[in-house]
Amino acid sequence: MQPPQQPVLRDIVLVGGGHTHVGVLKRFAMNPEPGVRLTLICRDTHTPYSGMLPGYIAGHYSYDEVHIDLRRLAEHAGARFFRDEAVGIDHEARRVLCRSRPSVPYDWMSINIGSTPHVEAVSGAGEHAIPVKPIHRFNDRWQSLLHRLEAHPGRTRVAVVGGGAGGVELLLAMQYRLSRELTARGRDPDELSFSLFTRGEKLLATHNPRVRARFQRILARRGVEVHTAIEVVDVEAQRLQTADGTWHPADEIVWVTNAGGAPWLRDTRLSLDDAGFIEVGDTLQTPSDPRIFAAGDIAHQLGFPREKAGVFAVRQGRPLADNLRAAVTGRPLTPYRPQAKWLALITTGGPHAVASRGWLCLAGDWVWRWKDWIDRGFMAKFNDLPAMEEPSGGAAKSSRVVLNEEENTQAASALAMRCGGCGAKVGASVLSRALATLDPVAREEVKVGLHAPDDAAVVRVPPGKDMVHSIDFFRAFIDDPYVFGKIAANHALGDIFAMGAEAQTATAVATVPQGLEAKVEDTVHQMMCGAVEVLDAAGCALVGGHTGEGGELALGFAVNGLIDADPDSDSGPLTKGGLRPGQALILTKPIGTGTLFAAHARLQARGRWIDAALASMCQSSRQAADCLREHGATACTDLTGFGLLGHLVEMTRPAGVDAEIDLAALPLLEGAEETVAAGILSSLQPANVRLRRAIHDPARWHGHPRYPLLFDPQTAGGLLAGVPAERAEDCLAALQALGYAQAALVGRVIAPGEALEPIHLKD
Repeated sequence: MQPPQQPVLRDIVLVGGGHTHVGVLKRFAMNPEPGVRLTLICRDTHTPYSGMLPGYIAGHYSYDEVHIDLRRLAEHAGARFFRDEAVGIDHEARRVLCRSRPSVPYDWMSINIGSTPHVEAVSGAGEHAIPVKPIHRFNDRWQSLLHRLEAHPGRTRVAVVGGGAGGVELLLAMQYRLSRELTARGRDPDELSFSLFTRGEKLLATHNPRVRARFQRILARRGVEVHTAIEVVDVEAQRLQTADGTWHPADEIVWVTNAGGAPWLRDTRLSLDDAGFIEVGDTLQTPSDPRIFAAGDIAHQLGFPREKAGVFAVRQGRPLADNLRAAVTGRPLTPYRPQAKWLALITTGGPHAVASRGWLCLAGDWVWRWKDWIDRGFMAKFNDLPAMEEPSGGAAKSSRVVLNEEENTQAASALAMRCGGCGAKVGASVLSRALATLDPVAREEVKVGLHAPDDAAVVRVPPGKDMVHSIDFFRAFIDDPYVFGKIAANHALGDIFAMGAEAQTATAVATVPQGLEAKVEDTVHQMMCGAVEVLDAAGCALVGGHTGEGGELALGFAVNGLIDADPDSDSGPLTKGGLRPGQALILTKPIGTGTLFAAHARLQARGRWIDAALASMCQSSRQAADCLREHGATACTDLTGFGLLGHLVEMTRPAGVDAEIDLAALPLLEGAEETVAAGILSSLQPANVRLRRAIHDPARWHGHPRYPLLFDPQTAGGLLAGVPAERAEDCLAALQALGYAQAALVGRVIAPGEALEPIHLKD
């Protein structure tokens, strides 16, 4: 993440990662608005381009070729990416309610979440049919269908419900792909049969008769059974019923109709049409709340009803970006009128397509190549991201954001020369409001804490216990303060768990970039919400802390833990020096966070790689520590900045043993090997590499693709422990059952040799 160049004065929140919003992000990336912060809230990191989805189904494109990486695009645009799902709106407080994180404040908001299948309108459809909308969820269902086909011997009957261009195009793409899958497996493609159902009297009703006639011929030639002017009224396992009472057999049922607005919109005060879509005016604002815009399939533009087609969502990108920019800077908004006619390029499964516009009908392989060229060019705008030049004037550019009198006073304060010392503390009222809704876990040993704030916390040490102290602090490496708070707390707790201790209390220290009080307050609130969730889950009471202004967001904790004072107790400390020859070395989490986030900062990491890394860092090591102890671990440490090799050396030296690491067995985060191979390394890597002298014959391993990852610094990494060899397999099985899916046996402890280097590698 890049630190802000000036205080944030206004927030624009984009809900959903549809085609319109990717256009908005791109335009703000090209020309940032000073003082304006964009936040994208979306459940999925990779959003599909609807125009290429049939080509993906048919097998012409890979997954990455048809998906826009929203996390990378947001980073490129200087926007925050919150991977979550909106479930409501608090209009009075101007906050977006989210499914699994604190609500997010907005000054202006736009909704571009596509349509939602209303399969509940037909009995059994929700349980037995595969809805195509929303398309970002369709891939998992499509992959499952492919696996079922592979395992299903004999005849397979596929029914598609929906006779528009989307249904016809999808059916032909599925038929093309599945036929080739059967042929590749030595099976007869005639095992497949397809049927199409539509309540309309005509297929492709919004297209001209020549286009409709051409597709009717294609469907007939390919043996597709077409049922028009008939409605599906019931769906059961492996069959569906039409309005005439006839049951039709179908092993797979794909639903490409009856889509509407998301159900949660009904609980807002937004004006909706009969299908649940958000009504918007000429400026794409909702008449019920001018601070909220909507675009794409979720929007119904009053006075200009149009088909739900991707072309309109794409075309709305520029006017929506311009009007959001105008709204936030106090300028007049510009009306937008969608075109009455549009070009549709409809594929037929193979590399062949039909062009339809008004009365135009053109077809051929050349049309498919034309469409392919257009689609690839569109995707390149969002996935091929060059380094952006700093806008004219840079950080010195004055903000045009319109503020009221009170906000102008706050903005002047935020932009003024800042004091140091205690003058740099975050204001008491801001801090108290930010922490007011937090409810840290209570412990009876805490005599004075946040429940009765004083100059310092007072905590009793229970009889028979020793205190374990640790501290960690680092700057933010992602733009989501809530997730950052969770990771910072997990990272700090790792040392306590590695010692085999119980976390008791924590004291926080944070720095927050200067800005309007409301913006600072929300950042602190989001960050501490994430942190307290993790601390509470660990039974660790937050008892105090310090928050001050700084150049960038940062957070750390001083954590106290408890452990049995009796040195002979089975629940005494697990020190680094307890390794014994013959033990197995177990690592509880994959490695690779250093190289991945170095790549993320350069826009060279895929969003799903970062998602997986964040999920790993958000996973607590508490249960892993208990499991390792239960299986006889005598030494343990958590992997952090020194990397796997650095922390292993810290274990072997005091124990007076050597260790062997199996490079092939190292669990890696997805993408880590690719980013290391591209030469993208953490800034701490060179310092860690100096420890290569601890490796026996390092020159032999220098070219191994996993060798650099021995030095990769970790954030909130896993635990590395020595476990009796005879209990290692049971320990691994128990760890994996607890959710540490990539826990692995990565090496063994060996008796010290004559060589000075304690670490031996193998592959």
